[in-house]
This record gives sequence, C-alpha cells and structure tokens, in this order.
Amino acid sequence: MSRISISTASDLIVADLKINQQMMGYIFAMFALSYSLFQIPSGWFADKYGPKKVLASVVFFWSVFTALTGLAWSAASMLIFRFFFGAGEAGAFPGSTSAVYNWVPAKERGIANGIFHSGGRVGAALSLLFMPWLIQIVGWRWMFIINGLMGFFWIAIWLLWFRDKPRQHPGVNEGERSYIEDGLQNSKEADEKIPLGIVITSSNMVLVMFQYFASGMTFFISLSWLFPYMKSQWGESATVYTPIPLILGVFAHWISGALVTFLHHKGYHVASRRIPAMVGFALASIGLVLCTQIADISAFVFIICFGIAVFGVEMTIAPSWTFCMDIGGSSSGLVSGTMNMLGNIGSATSAIIFPFFIAKVTIPFFAEKTGTGNSFFILAAALNILAMCSWIFMNPLKKLRTSMPKAKIRLRVILLIASIVIVFISLYIYKTFFM
Repeated sequence: MSRISISTASDLIVADLKINQQMMGYIFAMFALSYSLFQIPSGWFADKYGPKKVLASVVFFWSVFTALTGLAWSAASMLIFRFFFGAGEAGAFPGSTSAVYNWVPAKERGIANGIFHSGGRVGAALSLLFMPWLIQIVGWRWMFIINGLMGFFWIAIWLLWFRDKPRQHPGVNEGERSYIEDGLQNSKEADEKIPLGIVITSSNMVLVMFQYFASGMTFFISLSWLFPYMKSQWGESATVYTPIPLILGVFAHWISGALVTFLHHKGYHVASRRIPAMVGFALASIGLVLCTQIADISAFVFIICFGIAVFGVEMTIAPSWTFCMDIGGSSSGLVSGTMNMLGNIGSATSAIIFPFFIAKVTIPFFAEKTGTGNSFFILAAALNILAMCSWIFMNPLKKLRTSMPKAKIRLRVILLIASIVIVFISLYIYKTFFM
C-alpha cells in the first residue's frame, strides 16, 4: 500500500509541484533504484541479525519516509524522500525470505512464498481502490501521512508476536517444532556463508537475475504508470479497472505456489520450479502482445489483456524466490536480495522509459504511431520470452559454491561488469544514431 499509493496521487503531485510527466517517471524510478541498490545489504543484515530485528527496523524507516512524502515541496525533495523510502523497503523481501527459510520446510516453500507475496498484491489493489477516495477526503499529502502511520501499528504487532526460530516461539508445540526443524535439516548441506563475488557471478544467479529483471520490467507498470496511463487513454472512469491486474496477481501467486509445492511433493524438484515460471513468462508475453492489438476496443478489454500479462509474471515469483532458497541455503537473504536488486533495476528502467516510449518510439505492425504504450509492451514481451528460455538452463539442485580462489572470483566479477557496460554502451549508440 505504501509503495503504490503515489500512483493514485501522481496527477495531483504533478500539478502541485509544477513538474512534468517525465519528472514523475524519475520519481517513480527513484524508489525502484534505491530499492534495488539496498537489496544486497538488506539481505546480508537479514542473514546476520535475523528477520525480527531487520523487518522491524526497515518498516520503521520506510514508514517515516512514507509520511515525509506528504511534506514534499519540490521535485528535489520528492526525489530525496522516495530514495530513502525505497532504501527502507529494500529489506522487506530479503527479511521475509529469511523468515520463510527459518520457518518453512523446503517441500512447502512454494505455497508459502505464493501466499506471502500475494499480500503485496492485495495491498496494492486496495490502494488503487481506496486511496483515490482517501485523497478526496484528506488530500494527497495526508494520504501519505496516514499510510506512514499504519506501519507503526504493524511494528508493534510484529515485535510482540514473531520469533526468528520456531523453538523460540511459545505457541509452537514440540511436534510442530520437530516437523519444521527436520524439514529444514533435510534441505541443508552446509551452513557456510557464501561470498558475494560468487553469488553475483554464478551461472545460476546470472540467469535468475536476468529473468527477474524481465519480470520487474512488466510488473512495475501496474504499480507506477498504469493508473495515469488508463486515465490519459480512456478517461477518469477507466481507472476503476486498474486493480484488476493486481487481483489476478493474487490468484497467480496462490496457483503458482501450490503448483510448485504439488510438483515438489511428486518428486519433480527441478520441474517444480521450472514449469510454473516458464508457463508464467509465456502467458506474460501473450498478454503483452495482445495489449498492442486490442487497445482500441475498450479500456476493459485492454486491462484484461494486461491482467493476463501481470498474472503471468506473478506466476514466476514463487518459483524464483524458492529457487533462491534452494541454491542459497543459510545465505538465502543475500541470494534473494541479489535477485531482487536486478528485478528492481528492471522496475526503475520501466518507470523511466515508459513515458519516453509513449512519446517517441514506434515499431512496425505492433506500434506504428506514438501516443500509446504499445512499443514498450513489445519490448517487455521480448524480454519475457528470453526469460522463459533462461529457465531451461536454471537448476535448483546446483548449490552455490561456498569457496573459490580469489583471483577467479575477481576475474568473474570483472567479466560480469564488462558485459553490463557493453550492453549499456550498445544501447546508447543505438539510441543516439539509429532512433
């Protein structure tokens, strides 16, 4: 709710702060940028200090900056507040992944991750439904302050109720504790921490980071530009449809999580991660291509097609985070944070380039004129197809190595950075000379 509330207030913020839509894109992206940058430190803190302390701290931090967003007086102040808000929220998923790893045996983590991640979509859908109403009553500034206050109620409940380990919780009986700990022990091979250089350069991690980048490119539109895009294309009345993709996403999490767990129980460990993700990316690609072909029919038809795309990418979440637990073990917070970092770089990228693609980019047949998001949808569809292919080569049974010669780690890091630099230089050359 804290994350998506800004989308419902974007037009009022643009008017009050006297900024343009591209600057609003930078404000959306600032959250995703800082969110991605602090994923790895947050994952490390979660592994070291436990999810109870980490999640209480990060919710306090992001609640403060959610409230401060309501006090923004300029584009610069809004960028600063959203940066620190994103830094706070960065600890949410790595910390929660550490909690799930401590409390849920491997064979049940698919459905656990599905249920857990669906909560974010319920909150986002509720924001799109109720925040416009709240803004009408108290204004956009007080809307942010109220959202910030909600976090402090959560912290009080969390500190009183949660424990880092099942054996520490007075509500867990001996039978349940043994069941959980035996299930955890069966999934552990070593308790050694994994160096970051190995994490970010292993073939499994490079692939899981790329596919999560593709997922973030698609999904973040529903949290950033979907509400204003629907309003600009079809009018104020069309915004009532914007919660639909997020509601479909809730069901996608449950279905995918249940499928991961079902296949794992049947003994298909690799397929239990691979099949839900590949089906999800295929659906996402189909939905995005459909968005470019039927947009002129009606706002409702468009939102159903975009909902199919969101349903698809949401199906990839449970297998992705479960995959990180599979290969990361006791370093699951660090590994999942690394994956989420790339996913939110994808989110930041989509927030920045979406208005640019609407105004400037055309693609033959799919987006022959500017003024719509069709060209962006084709880009996202292509990335999702590549992400689907990447799952063919990802193996949850291939654990991350806990040690490697330092010279080899350095070489792998240098090659990874060089590859990223080459990609960005190529994109810059293409934009400068060919667009």
